[in-house]
Amino acid sequence: MAKVSVNKHQPVYQMPTNPAAVRTKKYALPTQKYISLAMRYFFKTQLKWVLIPVALILINAVISLTGIYPNLWIYITVVVASILYVLFWLIQFTGITQLAQYKPMFEKFSYEIDNRQIIMKLNMKEGSVMKWEQILEGYKDKDAYVLVISKGQFLHLPFNIFTSEHDIKVFERILKQKEILKA
Repeated sequence: MAKVSVNKHQPVYQMPTNPAAVRTKKYALPTQKYISLAMRYFFKTQLKWVLIPVALILINAVISLTGIYPNLWIYITVVVASILYVLFWLIQFTGITQLAQYKPMFEKFSYEIDNRQIIMKLNMKEGSVMKWEQILEGYKDKDAYVLVISKGQFLHLPFNIFTSEHDIKVFERILKQKEILKA
């Protein structure tokens, strides 16, 4: 960040700008939208683990049908354990919206996006820089672009925060160049 001295006793930091960057309107991620995005990503990444409860139920069904050891408790246990596992993650994602250290995720930012980075500006003098390498994957939803940073961190960029159709096309081209959005 470049220092711009307004008062010699109090330094002020100004975010660098790129004239060719895509600029957006201010936007804050609603907490309910965050929870739904997090749960959708959770189910997408945890889909392979569904095979464990299904396998346990099938093995128990085979054992029960052969008469070796009829057991009904395994069905109840597998269903209850699966529900508790999903509820655990739902509570985790809901709790994130209440914690002080995660409050910056839900503040209003304007974004400045170019080929090098994404600058998230809180105001003209404060913000942070996110490199493209930090983004694991991205996808285009019906009303927004979603960039996944980690299991519980997302950039949700609705189409309506972009100032023009041209900005949306430029942003999508950048995502395809960075191989975040598949063609």
